[in-house]
Amino acid sequence: MRLSSIFIVAGTFLAAGGISLVTAYFSAQMIEAGSKTGVLTALDLEGLTWAEVDTNGLQVFLIGTAPDEAARFQALSAAGRVVDAARVIDQMLVEEAEEIAPPRFSMEILRNDAGISAIGLVPAETDRDELLQTFARLAGEGEVSDLLDAAEFPAPEGWDDALEFALMALRDLPRSQISVSANEVSVKAMSESAEAKRRLETVFSRRKPDNMTLKLALSAPRPVITPFALRFIIDENGPHFDACSADTEEARARILKAAAAAGLEGKASCTLGLGVPSRRWADAAELAIAKLAELGGVSVTFTNADITLIAAEGTSQALFDRVVGELEAALPPVFALNAVLPKPPEKSEQGPAEFIATRSPEGAVQLRGRLSSEVSRQTVDSFARASFGSAAVYTAARVDETLPKDWSVRALAAIEALSLLSNGAVTVTAKEVTITGKTGHADASAQIASLLAEKLGDGTTFDIGIDYVERLDPTLGLPSPEECEARIVEIIGDRKITFEPGSATLDKSAENILDELAEMLKTCGEIPMEIGGHTDSQGRESMNQELSQERAQSVLDALRDRLVPTRAYSVKGYGEEQPIADNGTEAGREANRRIEFKLLRPEPEDDTEGASQDGETAAAQDGTAADDTAAEGAADDGSGDAASGEGNTDE
Repeated sequence: MRLSSIFIVAGTFLAAGGISLVTAYFSAQMIEAGSKTGVLTALDLEGLTWAEVDTNGLQVFLIGTAPDEAARFQALSAAGRVVDAARVIDQMLVEEAEEIAPPRFSMEILRNDAGISAIGLVPAETDRDELLQTFARLAGEGEVSDLLDAAEFPAPEGWDDALEFALMALRDLPRSQISVSANEVSVKAMSESAEAKRRLETVFSRRKPDNMTLKLALSAPRPVITPFALRFIIDENGPHFDACSADTEEARARILKAAAAAGLEGKASCTLGLGVPSRRWADAAELAIAKLAELGGVSVTFTNADITLIAAEGTSQALFDRVVGELEAALPPVFALNAVLPKPPEKSEQGPAEFIATRSPEGAVQLRGRLSSEVSRQTVDSFARASFGSAAVYTAARVDETLPKDWSVRALAAIEALSLLSNGAVTVTAKEVTITGKTGHADASAQIASLLAEKLGDGTTFDIGIDYVERLDPTLGLPSPEECEARIVEIIGDRKITFEPGSATLDKSAENILDELAEMLKTCGEIPMEIGGHTDSQGRESMNQELSQERAQSVLDALRDRLVPTRAYSVKGYGEEQPIADNGTEAGREANRRIEFKLLRPEPEDDTEGASQDGETAAAQDGTAADDTAAEGAADDGSGDAASGEGNTDE
């Protein structure tokens, strides 16, 4: 009995122990399953679906590859909120961060007589100081414009070779446009002759690195100069050329050396061309320039084989006779000399007679002053309308029959000279023709000097003061401000410059439009452009105005970040005050939310004073036509929109 009791007690303990073990096992399984389910649910709620969970007893293992350290820490925090953080075992990995893609490095270099300008983005390791010093040496007395920016990225393969080649090309091309990028150089330039063009093409092809692409566009304009002209002046502004033509490199060097001996300082240009009247052109030019220096001024003008020498008023008659006699004896036989010693002008009760023609930057032409007859006035008016367009011409000149017989010829020559300028003015007096203005043609002074020398009679002097403006130069392929305005329209098309709702932060979808605009606007140079912001009528008016101003500024900043020269740009927020559609509809409000680019044109000049000459009011030939012209000018005030890009808003 005693043995049975022992077995019974032992069996009871064994059974209890087994039951406890089974219960503990299933309890542990339930705890593991509950922990795993709870942690997985927490991870899913926070979007951390990349993380996996495993358990071993009370331990919870987090497994997976986190996209970054922040996501890994977020997963640990989520698991720690479900189970005790001490039970969480981190077995997660972190993806390696992708390298930031480097920007596209590129540079545009423009070189002409005015200097050198460079714009673009270069690697920070590029020695910009040395680069600018090279530009300064090449520009000489010209200006160097540094619009370069740098980025802290390694120079791409082929960048250094391309830059070195571009600088080599720049040294040989005084008038050029060079684009540089890794492994590619594009060159647009003018060479002095066909021979020089062939030589440069050969040299560039030989020096080009094997792994570099070269796009070469050289032109060799060896023009036929007619008339073949040269005009050298010594006046209060010092010695200078209004025109200079030569048939050979040697002749050009001799002429420029003679001018330097006469007191000319700095650089001077002399156009090589065909059509020289004599192979002894340089002999005649050297002699005439030297004799003009002996007289002390004022001008010597060659028109083919005809030479006009005009001395300054008050020059000694004896000196004048001696110098002219020596020049006539030394000139080659083909050349004919006409020498003039001007007499003091006679006083007139009506004051000095003048004819003035002006051309505005917008193309409006006005004719004022005196003409010799009614027929002359009609002829001059017709010629101007044929040259500039009927709608652009306003005539307010009166008839004065006491004017010299060749007055009409001078007036017509003045209008023809004015047509060679983008804008400017020509003044005709009894003794002189003066022309001033701006042009995009580097040789406009020479062309005008040749024209006036051919058209005007002996004894008439002319003074030319013309500024060359690079952005107006068609040979550089730079678009005009109006062409830039039209290109903005083409680039934007039916797309939109969009913003994040209710803010001035540009939406990512606007980046492509801004990239394309920036590439184009870089070629336009510094043009006066307004970026205007507009909203719909929802919300308070003051808030809409402020938002539109900020959005316009955001667009300007984005263009500036893309290295667009924006110094002449301005921004303006118009708010809701200029709707282009009905704000009562969603489509209308969408249209009214927009960004507009507008070319700022100069205000038309007040011609009230210009319409009066010699104390008398000059009437237009056709008062109705004058009124119509004025009305058109008022309507076309430059406020037309170049382009608009619409932005989604939640005002």
